[in-house]
Amino acid sequence: MTLWPRSLATRTLLTLLLGLAFVQAAGLLIHALDRIGLQRQADLRTAGIRTASLYRTLVATSIAERPAELKELELGDGITATLADAPPTDPPDPTPPEIAQTIRLNMAYVPIRSRNRPRDIQMRGLPWDGAVTIGLKFPDRGWLVLELPIPKPRPWHSPTFLLAFVLMTVAAALLSLWAVRQLIGPVATLAAAAERLGRDVNSPPLPETGPTEVARAAAAFNTMATRIRRFVQDRTFLLTAIGHDLRTPITRLKLRAEFIEDDDLRDKFIADLDELDTMLTATLAFGRDAADAEPATAIDLGALLRTVLDEVADARPDAAENLAYAGPEHLTLSGRPVALKRAFTNLVTNAVKYAGGAHIILTPPDGGQTRILVEDNGPGLPPDELERVFDPFYRIETSRNRETGGTGLGLPIARNILRAHGGDVTLSNRPGGGARATVVLPA
Repeated sequence: MTLWPRSLATRTLLTLLLGLAFVQAAGLLIHALDRIGLQRQADLRTAGIRTASLYRTLVATSIAERPAELKELELGDGITATLADAPPTDPPDPTPPEIAQTIRLNMAYVPIRSRNRPRDIQMRGLPWDGAVTIGLKFPDRGWLVLELPIPKPRPWHSPTFLLAFVLMTVAAALLSLWAVRQLIGPVATLAAAAERLGRDVNSPPLPETGPTEVARAAAAFNTMATRIRRFVQDRTFLLTAIGHDLRTPITRLKLRAEFIEDDDLRDKFIADLDELDTMLTATLAFGRDAADAEPATAIDLGALLRTVLDEVADARPDAAENLAYAGPEHLTLSGRPVALKRAFTNLVTNAVKYAGGAHIILTPPDGGQTRILVEDNGPGLPPDELERVFDPFYRIETSRNRETGGTGLGLPIARNILRAHGGDVTLSNRPGGGARATVVLPA
C-alpha cells in the first residue's frame, strides 16, 4: 500500500478514475464484441449475395459461352472464380455448418428460377482465416468455384472513434475532479476551522450552509466550539475567583507574620507565604494562557527574540555575556506578541537558571514552518525527563527551593502558548553537551 496516496481527495479521485477505466474497458469490450458480430453478419451477407448473383448470371448462359461470360464479369476486389468439373477440395477443412447455413440463407435473397438453382453447394475454409471457397453445381454440367476474401473484423475502424473516446474520457475525468472537490471541500473547511480553533478558542463559527450533511457537521462543530469556549471561560473565572479569594488571606497572614517576635521564625513564615504567592501567581497564569484573548497580529520575530534576551540580561546581569542571538534581523509571522514573548522568556530564563546562559538560533521558514532553537551549555537532562518536564508542577529538582527552581510551570506555560499558535516545543540533549529547546511555529 506504499503507492496508495495519503490524501483523501487523491484517493477518491483515483478510485473514481479506476472505476471509470474499468467501466470504459467493459463498455469497449461489449462494443467490440457487438461490432465484430455485426461485421461478420454483414460480410457473410455480402458473400452470399455476391455468390448467388454471379451464379445467376452464368447459369443463364450456355455451357459453351460460360468461360467468355465469366471473363467479362466484374467479380469484385479479391474474388476469384473458375469453372470446374468437380467440387472444391482446397482448403481441406469444410466451413462450419452455422456459417455455411448463414451464407445459404443470404443467397436466397437473390431470386433464381427453380430449374436453374444449384444442385449442390459445398463450402470450405474458415471465413475468419481470410477467405472462404464456395462451389455451386450447375443443373446441366460442371461447377462454379468462387474464392471470396472475408476481411477480419475491425471493431475500432472508425474515423471519429478515437476522438469521441478521448473527449468522453476527458469529460468524465473533469466531472470526477469537480465532484471530488465538491465532496472534499467541506472536509478541508472543517479541518481549517479545527486548526483555527486550536490556535484561537474564540475563532469565528463555521457557516451552517450547504448540503444537509455538511450543514449538520458545521452545526455540530459550532456546538462543540461553544462548549469548549464555555468550559475555558468557566475555568478562567474559577481560577480568577480562587486567586482573588486566596490573595486576601495570604496578605493577612503576611501582616500578622510581622508581629512574630522570633526573627528566624518570622523570616521562614514570610518566605513560605511568598512562595505560596508565587505558586498562586504562576498557577493563575498557566490557567489564563489557554484562554488568552489577545488578538493575533504581525510580529517581527527577530526583534522579539532580541528583546527577550535584552530583558533577561537586565534581570540577570551575571548571565549577560552568555546570551546570544543568531538569525535574520527581521522575520515576520502572525501571532500574539505578549504570549509569544512570555513563552520565549520562560525558555531563556529556564536555560539561564540551570546553565548560566542561552543561545537563540532563528532559521528562515522552510516547508511552511519556522524553527527556533534555544541552546545552553549546561549539564543537559536525563533522557527520561525530556518530556516529563512539560508536566505542570513537575521539577527535576524536588526541594522546591526558590533559589534552585521555580514552581514547575514555566515550560508547561511555554508549550501551551506555542501549541495555541499551531506550533510546539520539545527538549533534547546536544551532542556536545547541554540542552536544546526546539520551537516550531507555522510560517
